[in-house]
Parts: sequence; C-alpha cells; structure tokens
Amino acid sequence: MTGAGMMDCKKALAEAEGDFDKAIEILRKKGQKLSSKRADREAKEGVVIAQVSDDKTRGIIVKLSCETDFVAKNQDFIDLARKFADIALEKFPATLEELRNQPFDGITIGEKVTEQIGIIGEKLELSYERLEAPMVCPYIHMGYRAGVLVGLNKADDKYYEAGRDVAMQVAAMRPIAVDKDDVDPAVIEKEIEIGKEQARQQGKPEQIVEKIAMGKLNKFFKENTLLNQQFVKDGSMTVRDYLKSLDPELTVTGFKHIELG
Repeated sequence: MTGAGMMDCKKALAEAEGDFDKAIEILRKKGQKLSSKRADREAKEGVVIAQVSDDKTRGIIVKLSCETDFVAKNQDFIDLARKFADIALEKFPATLEELRNQPFDGITIGEKVTEQIGIIGEKLELSYERLEAPMVCPYIHMGYRAGVLVGLNKADDKYYEAGRDVAMQVAAMRPIAVDKDDVDPAVIEKEIEIGKEQARQQGKPEQIVEKIAMGKLNKFFKENTLLNQQFVKDGSMTVRDYLKSLDPELTVTGFKHIELG
C-alpha cells in the first residue's frame, strides 16, 4: 500500500505494535526526518508536466524533482507527477502552498511528497506555475525535462500550433520577459552599468560610454526578450514578426517556464 521497502514496513509495524495506521504514520514521519536530513542535497532530476484545460484558457506546470535519473524514469514517479498536475489543472490553485494543501489519497499533496521521500530515500521537491490567457499553449520538452506555457491574445485554434512553436522557443532560448518593457528595471540598470564598465575598460572616451552601453542594452533585449528574439524555426525573422505574419494583431500575453536543474 505504501510502496515502502519490506524491511521498512516490518520495522514500522514492529514499532507500532501491529497497529497498521500507526505504522503508516511512522513511515510518513520517517519521510519528514529524511527530508530534513537531505535538505542540503540537490534535486536536479525529475519530471516536468505542462497541461492546459479543454477550453485552452488555463494552463499549469508541475515539476516533481528528485536526486537521480533512476527515480525520474520510474513509471510510478512519472504517474505521481501526472496526478499532481491533474489536480493542479482542476483546482487551479493560486500558489504552490495552495497546491501542496490540496487533498490527495486521504492526506495532502505536500504530505504525499514527504511520504515519498521516506519511501524513495531521495530529496523531492515540488514546483508549480500557472497561466491564464485567451489561449494557452503547452510544450513539454523531450523526457519531461522542461515545461512551458505560452499565452496568446487570440482564442483561435488555427493559432494553437504557432503558440506551441513559441513555447518551444521559450524552452530553447530561455527569455527572461515577453518584451523589453517587461524586464525588471533593476536588471536594465545592471546591464547599463556593465556596458559602461566594459566600454571604459576598452578605453572608450567618456562622452560615448553611455551610447555604447545603450547599444549593448538593445542587444541584450534582442537576445533575452521573447518577442525580440530570432525565431528558432526561421532566423530571418523575430518571434514578433512570425506572429504578425499570421495575424497583425497576434501577440504573446505571457509565458511560464520550469526546467530541471
């Protein structure tokens, strides 16, 4: 029932003096102890699931990470991540904490994760993102290694594959924002300072340092904001150009990206 090893079950039953429910509780507590012991370990493997609702207006990404590839490729582990994703899509919780508090087999998802730590013997971590838009398009990278959601401003099925292409773009090129106006001002300020310092180190006159820094900033925007990136399927155009070639008003409203590592 628990999936724990036979000897672990035997020890738990002995400790519980044959009380079945108490033995399960002991196994779960063991998971909690193991969780704290392994807190400093890195959970870089795992499974990432991206799903959208039937009407394509809502999407979720759930990552269940573990320490080893051996666990990540176990079908029971993959199925557990899928069950968590199904609940996330149905309930659409606003935060990871709300997802962890969702009911699951008589306990909560958070408690199930802790229980599995005791059973599997590895550090496990749960991550979660969600997205709403007129149309949400999902992409799961090969081997469940990354999940992406892209929101489009038009709910027309003829744009669904285009949305998936853009989601693949996010997985491949890892943009930090949709457009330059969405970039954190602190990041912009930091990039300008880096540009200025590089120009000074190259011996450029102070009166053109600012201009050089702004040029480097524009390059940063082209490389790191989704709509301004070169489209991976056609390097002759940007992602913005690609979407406009399908519909002059078509654009991305937002994206979410979770990957292993």
